Amino acid sequence: MGSVSKATKDNKIEITINGQKVSVVKDSYLLGAIKEAGITVPTLCHHKDLTPNGTCRLCVCEVEARGKKKLVTSCNYPVRGEISVETDSPRVKKHRKMLAEMYLGRWPNVPIIKEIAAKCGATDSERFKSELTDENPKACILCGHCVRACDEFIQERILDFAGRGIKRHLTMPFGEVDSHCVGCTSCAYVCPTGAIEVIDDLNKPVDPMLIRNFGMKINAEMATLDPFQCDMRSVGTANIVDVMQAYDLLPVMNYQFGSHPDFHKIGTVALKKKYFTQGVSDGCWKGCSMACAKTVDGFELKTGPYKGEKVTVDGPEYETAAGSANMGCFDGDFLVEFNFYCDTYGVDTISVATCMAFVMECYENGIITKEHTGGKELKFGATGEVLECLHEMARGEGFGVDVGQGIRWLKRKWAAELGADPNFLQDIGMEVKGLEYSEYVPKESLAQQAGYAMANKGPQHDEAWLIFMDMVNNQLPSFEDKAEALYYFPLWRTWFGLLGLCKLIWNDVVPADNKKYKPQDAAKVPGHVEDFFKFFEGMTGKKIDEAEMLKQSARVHNLQRIMAVMLGFGKRNDDMPPYRAVGPVTKKEYESRAERYDKQLKEQIGVDPAGKSIEEKMKILREYRYEMYNKVMDAAYERRGWTREGVPKLERLQDLGIDLPELVDIVKQYQG
Repeated sequence: MGSVSKATKDNKIEITINGQKVSVVKDSYLLGAIKEAGITVPTLCHHKDLTPNGTCRLCVCEVEARGKKKLVTSCNYPVRGEISVETDSPRVKKHRKMLAEMYLGRWPNVPIIKEIAAKCGATDSERFKSELTDENPKACILCGHCVRACDEFIQERILDFAGRGIKRHLTMPFGEVDSHCVGCTSCAYVCPTGAIEVIDDLNKPVDPMLIRNFGMKINAEMATLDPFQCDMRSVGTANIVDVMQAYDLLPVMNYQFGSHPDFHKIGTVALKKKYFTQGVSDGCWKGCSMACAKTVDGFELKTGPYKGEKVTVDGPEYETAAGSANMGCFDGDFLVEFNFYCDTYGVDTISVATCMAFVMECYENGIITKEHTGGKELKFGATGEVLECLHEMARGEGFGVDVGQGIRWLKRKWAAELGADPNFLQDIGMEVKGLEYSEYVPKESLAQQAGYAMANKGPQHDEAWLIFMDMVNNQLPSFEDKAEALYYFPLWRTWFGLLGLCKLIWNDVVPADNKKYKPQDAAKVPGHVEDFFKFFEGMTGKKIDEAEMLKQSARVHNLQRIMAVMLGFGKRNDDMPPYRAVGPVTKKEYESRAERYDKQLKEQIGVDPAGKSIEEKMKILREYRYEMYNKVMDAAYERRGWTREGVPKLERLQDLGIDLPELVDIVKQYQG
């Protein structure tokens, strides 16, 4: 009678369901195995995207284990060993029929109850009718979908049950409309009866259900997949510190290195354990199921105008934490205080951190001294000195005023006034078009190097996705592949901005059904791309595909490029990265990855590194890497419809319908 249990290498168990042998993942729920076997059992409280709780008890099955039989609710019964299951035994049928009659007696006109009753063979419900009977066809049936959706999708507890037994009912706190409800509509979406309704008349979407279907799919993916993927709900974007460290991509000491043994002091574990306030929902918008924005509560400041006060700090995000590593400041308290004061002063944490990292390297190389910094010893890791520079910047006094001008300004000043080597400053000064680099090391990703440097506004951090496609996943082997990525992704990201959409739900959770897509498309997270097109259609009533999306975005992207040309930042020379973004500038950098670089010399360039000095090897590598960069830039310009100087061609403007006389006059001088 019992089944033969067999644990396999992939943690599966073989059980018997209605005499049929079924392979089941250990600790998975029985209901899933039953469905996989093609068998149907009735359910009322179960929802595919919510945690099962076995409330309705209609999914009961008879399970035999070690010679003993018992009824269990299959939706929340974990399969852990040798069992034999009957889904339709006489005992099970009797149980279900009795329950169905009870439900029908209380809610006789609710369609889903009538449907369940029919499946269970229940037609007579007179004996269960009472003063509790609700004739409303949209009556609440106490399934709990809305309570769990509020808790699991949006991480709120606005809805819950009150009362016991026959007095059990759904309510908000104190029986009043809760002020924390943001109207996310999750509860209405999962309600099987229509007891909770949504009024879609605020911004007049053409097809609100299409939008809601997309939104609820994302809600479900976040609730079920995020704990096993990016952990955005508990630590936010700061989880990327650990990922970048693992892949040697975390900027350390002005991008010289990609990892550091002290990274854990500002990594996921430290932030979750010591700093982030947990147990509350948060986010840019409180209805967002990703809830990636984190805060530090009750933090006592040690410096500045608010010294000694306890404050709430919004963040830190990945870029701020990685910026701390870039300054060599592996100190959690510093990170939080730096985050707070940058926010308070209204300055960008990325630009400040990258600029300070440049200043620190210049200090350690003797280009500037205490005489220039106002007595501050600005070595890597100088947390107190960094904060003092930040305060000076805000007060408009001292060395902080110079730092506040940015890397491009400092390079020119120190070359002109201090006689510093302008080539060295250019190599280590991590800025393009005057904007400081975002906090990823792009040395080993040609596509990432171009993504940063060719961005119209400078190396913005939303170009960082290319680094995984190119370096980690090896999805862009040819120049043409890289050029296609450098065409698609800036336009896709621009489209997000045009519509006011968050990019994180696109690339920071991978759909569970991602297997059905081609491997070469995985980086675009298909499913999410199409979902956003449905969102656009639901709002506007206009169908859109990838080609139309790219065209919409390309109009703006090319206008941005022409504006950059007008401002003096939109040609080939402006798209050239500092060498630190491409390869090793110093001997110390080369030596830190000597095995990797020597291997590249031999396998990629065909040069035997044996017997050559580090300086010789660095020169050869530098020439090769800039040669490769220029080739990928040529391919990307061609794909974008731009000249070799990086200016949009007239025919490209015509194709996009933006060949306005004013724009034509600007680009004409760069044609041919």
